[in-house]
Amino acid sequence: VCVCEDHGTAGEPENLLLLATFDGGMAKLHRGRDFYGAPRLSPDGSQIAWICWSHPNMPWDGTELWLADLDAEGAPGNARRIAGGPDESIFQPEWSPGGVLHFVSDRTGWWNLYRWTGQDGEAEPLCPMEAECGMGFWQFGMSTYGLSGYGDIVMTVAEMGEWRLKRLDRDGSVQPIDLPYADYYDINASGGRAAFLGTGDREPSSVVLYDIKTGRHEVVKQSTVLDIDPGYLSAAEAVSFPTGGGDTAHGFLYMPANREFAAPEDELPPLIVKGHGGPTAQTRRGLSLKIQYWTSRGFAYLDVNYRGSTGFGTSYRRKLDGQWGVADVEDCVAGARWLADQGRVDGNRLLISGGSAGGFTVLAALTFHEVFKAGASHYGIGDLMALADDTHKFEARYLDRLIGPYPERQDLYQARSPIMHVENLSCPVIFMQGEEDKVVPPQQARSMAAALRDKGVYTELILYAGEQHGFRRAATIIDTLQSELAFYQRVFKL
Repeated sequence: VCVCEDHGTAGEPENLLLLATFDGGMAKLHRGRDFYGAPRLSPDGSQIAWICWSHPNMPWDGTELWLADLDAEGAPGNARRIAGGPDESIFQPEWSPGGVLHFVSDRTGWWNLYRWTGQDGEAEPLCPMEAECGMGFWQFGMSTYGLSGYGDIVMTVAEMGEWRLKRLDRDGSVQPIDLPYADYYDINASGGRAAFLGTGDREPSSVVLYDIKTGRHEVVKQSTVLDIDPGYLSAAEAVSFPTGGGDTAHGFLYMPANREFAAPEDELPPLIVKGHGGPTAQTRRGLSLKIQYWTSRGFAYLDVNYRGSTGFGTSYRRKLDGQWGVADVEDCVAGARWLADQGRVDGNRLLISGGSAGGFTVLAALTFHEVFKAGASHYGIGDLMALADDTHKFEARYLDRLIGPYPERQDLYQARSPIMHVENLSCPVIFMQGEEDKVVPPQQARSMAAALRDKGVYTELILYAGEQHGFRRAATIIDTLQSELAFYQRVFKL
């Protein structure tokens, strides 16, 4: 069973649910919605569940969970919606070995775990909590819980943006699983064992097997072998700080760490503020060699979970509705100022960096605020109207909720597009851009760089041949880090 995207139709490609047979045949199981995801056959093959949604929603805004019966030939019947709607986000339907359907829903304002019994048309909450057991459904195969086969469920739970591993016992109690990791991803379980990706504050991500009965774990594979003295590594510090409208924003702070060097006693470190991509996504703690590159060279680094990020409940996630380019920028500015006011960083050496949607936050912060000394835009969005006019189907209506319907609210798109207000930008910027980027075409970076140079603002533009949206080649990634560092060093001498 698979999701198909048919580009043979006029206009947008059509998404539908297909049943593919081993003799090469294909049967259409369901169609008529803009998007489908997570098709799941019951263990006996008699039923199929899936989620679907339509424009202008994204899957974290509102999705539906459907269930259909399958006859001996695989033909569906009695298809019905059993959960979800335009304002309820469903995530990761899964069948237990005994044939009971489980799923995650944010109907209470938190992505929590439910079980569908089919009785009285209601779903049973398994462990209600003010914490997140789900996340934004950006990609197929995302998983935050696993059914052990023995009645236990191993799940990842985000509490104030930090993911922890827990076990839901058959009696309904939730037990923490104490393992030496700072973050957990992609849970799967079967036969009394769970597999997941675990990342430590100073250890790289690893594939880990966990025995639910004995509590023992083993590392199957590490993403990379590191032989680095811990004295060179900075651990994340979860921070919360006041921001606009009386709200609170969150992030992870990494202070400089290098056992061979120390700054003079009277000198505070420069700060890099990072806005994550998405923007409906989340930055998570755990070892990042990119971040350690900066902290080992004397920079403090604030990785911001601005309003709109996942991991803090539905209300926090929806604070970016209509406010993209405002709330996210305000939170990055507030975090930088707060750390400077706390006396932890040098308020005269505040920098901002980000890629894609985070790059837009960078350019908006530099254009509409006078807080940062310089910024680095990695394939960042400068023209919101161009983004709305030319993007792929999945995100074609994403900005309707984040900004407003287009072109009806073109005024908002113009007001928040940095490229329309270059006259306000007067600090140095480095643009790093893939030449084959189809999400944010390189012309956006070229136009902004040219306009800044015409103003006499110190600007650098680096175009990478063969790179698209998000750099993938090792040589490119190395060059971006070294070029950004050299840029900041030049800026500090200007």
